Amino acid sequence: MHGLPGLWLLAIAGWQFIHYGDVFLAPLLAATPVIAAAGSGRRPCVVASGAWSLIVLVSLAGAGVHGTGHLVATCGAILAVAAAGYAAAGRRTRLTHELRLTREAATAAQDALLRPLPPRLGGLEMAAGHLSATRGATLGGDLYEAAATRYGVRLVIGDVRGHGLGAVSTVAAVLGVFREAAHDEAELAGVLRRLERGLLRHLGDRRVLVDDPADAAEVFVTVLLLEVGEDDTVTAFNCGHPWPYLLGPQLGGAGRTGAVALPVTEEEPMPPLGLFPLPATLPDPYRLELPPGGTLCLFTDGAQDARDSGGGSFPLPEALTRAFTRTDGRPAALVHAVRQALLGHTGGRPCDDAAVLVLRGKGVSSVRRQPVAEHAASG
Repeated sequence: MHGLPGLWLLAIAGWQFIHYGDVFLAPLLAATPVIAAAGSGRRPCVVASGAWSLIVLVSLAGAGVHGTGHLVATCGAILAVAAAGYAAAGRRTRLTHELRLTREAATAAQDALLRPLPPRLGGLEMAAGHLSATRGATLGGDLYEAAATRYGVRLVIGDVRGHGLGAVSTVAAVLGVFREAAHDEAELAGVLRRLERGLLRHLGDRRVLVDDPADAAEVFVTVLLLEVGEDDTVTAFNCGHPWPYLLGPQLGGAGRTGAVALPVTEEEPMPPLGLFPLPATLPDPYRLELPPGGTLCLFTDGAQDARDSGGGSFPLPEALTRAFTRTDGRPAALVHAVRQALLGHTGGRPCDDAAVLVLRGKGVSSVRRQPVAEHAASG
């Protein structure tokens, strides 16, 4: 882009000298500052291109290519366009600086709201990744968080109805409540009820503030709430969210091993928070004993329901199986592999926000002693 003004000058001057008197192209020299402003966007380049345009114009006049009247008119056009390009380049520089500051602020806000998970927490390895369906946005309607508490490692993953920036305030409300309740409540059921109360307060405030209270009344959140104990026993409450997949090796014939991704259960979850009240007596939580080194993949429906250009669904279990095989179950690498597979399937433009959270239990070296298929079946 930086060499285009020079090429343009050479092309105009060369054509004009070669086709002397046939076609008068010298006025096109006035476009040179515009090309410089659109290309580099720097004021010195605009000034230099305008100056060189004048030099070429004078050279053409000295060679007798055109008359004085044309020279004055073309010179005025070059000066006018150069002045306009100079002003536009200055505005572009200011806007670029403001955009950089805005992106820095957005990144800081994302890190404060949807904080990166530590690679290890309470003996568990973990990683998470997020894709926003809104072009240029890093935040959306998906949420996740993990906290090491005296009751065990507690995790939440959820999905606010809708996607994009409109759901961010609800994400902030749910995560804020979880970060307090995870440490305060002795029972996981207490954390879930705190999440419901906090969401209802948020929705009540939103109905007062938004222009369309009916829109706020339709907001709900799917939530999967987990607690992992010291013995890798997983306790879970599910409110309208997809169940996670259990990943690990599977023993095949002749002693061969492969990878498998199986849903931990087919149980019907409770309704999403905000859609209906939680029952007065909660059902018993789902329990799963994570096998030694077993890997759980939590995700939102944006990962499960992603579509390609032809409307084909994203094969999440197959993608998890391939990713687990290639990465040996390392959470960070597995999340990255699934994220790349999602981007490839959707052509880089997902239609819904998507989040993936992977956690791996203790005893990684002994994972092959107990095939994951047996544990998924026993769950």
